Amino acid sequence: MSSTMKPPKGFAPMSCCWSTATMQKRLPFLAWLPDYTWHALKMDFIAGISVGLTVIPQALAYAEVAGLPPQYGLYSAFMGCFVYFFLGTSRDVTLGPTAIMSLLVSFYTFHEPAYAVLLAFLSGCIQLGMGFLRLGFLLDFISCPVIKGFTSAAAIIIGFGQIKNLLGLQHISRQFFLQVYYTFHNIGETRVGDAVLGLVCMVLLLVLKLMRDHVPPVHPEMPTGVRLSHGLVWTATTARNALVVSFAALVAYSFQVTGYQPFVLTGKTPEGLPDAHIPPFSVTTANGTISFTEMVQGMGAGLAVVPLMGLLESIAVAKSFASQNNYRIDANQELLAIGLTNILGSLFSSYPVTGSFGRTAVNAQSGVCSPAGGLMTGALVLLSLDYLTSLFYYIPKSALAAVIIMAVVPLFDTKIVGTLWRVKRLDLLPLCVTFLLCFWEVQYGILAGTLVSMLILLHSVARPKIQVSEGPMLVLQPASGLHFPAIETLREALLSRALETSPPRSAALDCTHICNIDYTVVLGLGELLEDFHKRGSTLALIGLQVPVLRVLLSADLKGVLYFCTLEEAEKYLKQEPGTQPYNGSEDSVPEHKIALLKA
Repeated sequence: MSSTMKPPKGFAPMSCCWSTATMQKRLPFLAWLPDYTWHALKMDFIAGISVGLTVIPQALAYAEVAGLPPQYGLYSAFMGCFVYFFLGTSRDVTLGPTAIMSLLVSFYTFHEPAYAVLLAFLSGCIQLGMGFLRLGFLLDFISCPVIKGFTSAAAIIIGFGQIKNLLGLQHISRQFFLQVYYTFHNIGETRVGDAVLGLVCMVLLLVLKLMRDHVPPVHPEMPTGVRLSHGLVWTATTARNALVVSFAALVAYSFQVTGYQPFVLTGKTPEGLPDAHIPPFSVTTANGTISFTEMVQGMGAGLAVVPLMGLLESIAVAKSFASQNNYRIDANQELLAIGLTNILGSLFSSYPVTGSFGRTAVNAQSGVCSPAGGLMTGALVLLSLDYLTSLFYYIPKSALAAVIIMAVVPLFDTKIVGTLWRVKRLDLLPLCVTFLLCFWEVQYGILAGTLVSMLILLHSVARPKIQVSEGPMLVLQPASGLHFPAIETLREALLSRALETSPPRSAALDCTHICNIDYTVVLGLGELLEDFHKRGSTLALIGLQVPVLRVLLSADLKGVLYFCTLEEAEKYLKQEPGTQPYNGSEDSVPEHKIALLKA
């Protein structure tokens, strides 16, 4: 007897294709890992090293922006590399601390590490929930002018916030307007050493960036020496942040040896990775214990702004590079990746992170082939925590300030005003509202800009353009659909042009652009039909789409006339023989539409 049991007759074994596809969708690395090659491994290794050399000095600098000790930048820089390997759908994106998120953290966490870590955990929970509920579409309601206004304001806030470190000024307020006042008020206290070193670092970063942008592509026919020199230049310019910070640290160490230190230094950075522990749900201070509820109340709007802006920044970066490199991303899967990164990162004292445009650009330009490049980046960050923290002591704050300023300059879009002026001037309103109010409070700027954008959108829905055509009968065509706020506009147009004339005219409503209607619109059409009937005129509906026709038939409106074309409506008004309207019952509807209605 065979040991293989045959299935009963008529039984079909369930295919495993569905489960495999689902697993690959939830764990995207299962889709590309089986076809992974040695060439891809080499390119990912190079890209991972390049991004690692970029993220280490940036992480130290961004911790300063967030108002946290420098090690928290490094604590935030590695978890996303590992999580995104398993869950990410973009081969280019790198998750970690960014200038925007660091600014938001500084606003909402009072420069307290415990608040920052808890904010990372709660933001991750919100992002993960949005991913499971497939709520990524909510981000579509934040328009491009709002994003541009916010990022441009953030660039100024972050950049000016580093002037104090660039000049070596002490005890400067972090509130933007007070910061501006006290920076100029205390300009006489500028430390010459910090100012000179900071400006030199900025110049070096600028020169290296320009060299990176103008390095010619390598061709196989080039001599070996040329290709080698090209590779050295490419490496130096790509790792420019690490090179410049290392140069500044070496200069500071040289002065330290002589017994004279003209720079403000980063100072001692704790060695190694902190032990894994749950996020702090309460904080003990000299004045007592702050409960979880009080911490949440203290963070306030940050619990909405931080996770939403984190998702928005990361998905915008992912979509941008996916478009450039001809592949697609799954926005809801990206929400899961970012959310889980923040949750797991908070166990190791991370503050909220998101996708970095600058480091993603380095990743893409380095020829990365998969998210595996992030493994090398994460490993490099962990190695720096174990072995390099003693060297971070000598990094001048002015050098880190130069790194931050040069990183945020591209965030300020100098062309957006001219572009919107040419394309649609009304979009300048949410841009300016967001930009100006962000200097007061970030959440007010984003909220106000979004509300203005929504009002502009709702105004176009409530007051759609109605095209009017004169002929044997008056024809009105809503240009962008018909929703319940717009029924009053349609009513006023029909009354003023058809019924308030002498004698009253018949009219046709061209429904070609109307895809669906609601009950309020049905009631409004019913009232219009009654008004036309009382004046002895006719209101005909032409070009109805099936969903609209289905709703009208269900409503059983009295006296409504449907026609397929304007010509049929005009023939009916002239009482030409053979022309019959579709008068509100399914029996009068053309056969092809009946088939669609019953489908």
